[in-house]
Amino acid sequence: MEPRSSGVRPMCALTLLLVSVCPLCCRANWMWLGVTPPDDPEQLSCGDPVLSARQRELCRRKPFLLPSVRDGAQLAVSECQNQFRRERWNCSTTREPTAVFGYELTSGTKETAFIYAVMAAGLVHSITRSCSQGNMTVCGCDAHLRGSGGSETASEAWQWGGCSDNIQFGTWFSRKFMEHSVKNMSSLTSYTLSTMNQHNSEAGRQAIERTMSTECRCHGISGSCGVKTCWRSMAPFRRVGSYLKERYEQSIQMSNRSRKKTRKKDQRRPLNKHQLIYLNKSPNYCLEDKRRGIAGTRGRRCNRASSGPDGCNLLCCGRGYNTHVVRNIERCECKFVWCCFVRCRRCESMNDMHTCK
Repeated sequence: MEPRSSGVRPMCALTLLLVSVCPLCCRANWMWLGVTPPDDPEQLSCGDPVLSARQRELCRRKPFLLPSVRDGAQLAVSECQNQFRRERWNCSTTREPTAVFGYELTSGTKETAFIYAVMAAGLVHSITRSCSQGNMTVCGCDAHLRGSGGSETASEAWQWGGCSDNIQFGTWFSRKFMEHSVKNMSSLTSYTLSTMNQHNSEAGRQAIERTMSTECRCHGISGSCGVKTCWRSMAPFRRVGSYLKERYEQSIQMSNRSRKKTRKKDQRRPLNKHQLIYLNKSPNYCLEDKRRGIAGTRGRRCNRASSGPDGCNLLCCGRGYNTHVVRNIERCECKFVWCCFVRCRRCESMNDMHTCK
């Protein structure tokens, strides 16, 4: 995984020049906001060159949403890297505003499908959280959930109350913001890639709704549950990421031919909007390919005892691995001494670390 850097902001000026000279091959992407440091001193601006013209226009109408856009992008990138941290493709990012995820952003693979799904979901989650916390005037709690919501029997009766997360506004904004993020639809392949990205983005938004839960709190004398108030709440984004990872593993490959068949049978068998789809098979990600932005697995740490994707056999692609002895020094056997400090021993251990050749 590429190291993150706070010195990438000055590249935006160069990006503007490149986009004007070479608009098809050098286009900045809003997803770059996901790799900017949280404490970046540069103030966000609706004129940021990583935003498309339509995104800048939407931002100027609702500038207060831009910090949530960056938070959503950072949340999505972080969760992508968490879900794939033990696999050959570890959701590595680059410092280039024009190629945040390198080759994977336009490859049409399963990885592309996950990227668009998790980025759309991150946007919905961040915007909705800001609404529920009262940070915005254009949205708030879900006002539709009011009144009785339970059984008519007294023992099971409950009322809607509290602050239910209002995902409708976040979903609307995510659609509006990402709708024109993929362009270049002049050929059939590009059009199909655009359709794929839009479908997977919508699947990511639906993941927020499908992982929501109903939470309740009892009110009564002496701990009784005489009155129960319930509200709808979004799941932690880690759970959303796990849900999308399952959809990634069950994703369906589409082709131009099969896509046409799907359109003809659309009224009888519609495509599952919760399923991730992809066009092209993924490379093995074993070797570094700078042209495609593939980092390879050389030097990655592996688990010799694991038979899963993080095991040395799979992660190292059969090339073998190196074993290093690493000395770890840490504080141990800490005790509180009156008064008032903690005394610890300095413990040393020797551990094996395995890295791919």
